[in-house]
Amino acid sequence: MTGKQYSYNNVDVLISAEDIRKKVLEVGAQISRDYEGKNVLIIAVLNGSFIFCADLVRSLDLECKVDFISVSSYIGTQTQGNVKVISGIKEDIIGKDVVIIEDIVDRGFTLDFLIKEISLKKPKSIKTCVFLDKKCAREKEVAVDYSCFEIGNDFVVGYGLDYNGFFRQLPYVGKIKE
Repeated sequence: MTGKQYSYNNVDVLISAEDIRKKVLEVGAQISRDYEGKNVLIIAVLNGSFIFCADLVRSLDLECKVDFISVSSYIGTQTQGNVKVISGIKEDIIGKDVVIIEDIVDRGFTLDFLIKEISLKKPKSIKTCVFLDKKCAREKEVAVDYSCFEIGNDFVVGYGLDYNGFFRQLPYVGKIKE
């Protein structure tokens, strides 16, 4: 995709901003109930989950800290299956309840890698919360404890998800028109 194909007018809306807002509040309420009275460490997977994580954390009614991990497995529209940590977690995880916040899980390799890596740091528990779940693309079975939306095998952008760094700021999730 080059030139005018980066036009934001060239995106079909799949999930509206209002539907996202409602679902994030719903998932936030569920996490708040599940972790009532506990101090939770939220680990957001950068870069794609930053908008989702910010909205989700603001919807939580519980004490929490937020940390970030930056990993990469995509080149263009294709996940390569090899996960590389670009920037690691700073918080001490030992004995803490951890919730991993991910923008999208498709083949499952990144989330599987993260669960294994974080488990090595001896948390009390690990749960996962994903904005978009592409179950139809799954090659590696991973536990998804909280999910906002299940989608088909389309490449999507918006609400933090990008194509080569573009489209993250869209308030909705969409598919780039061919």
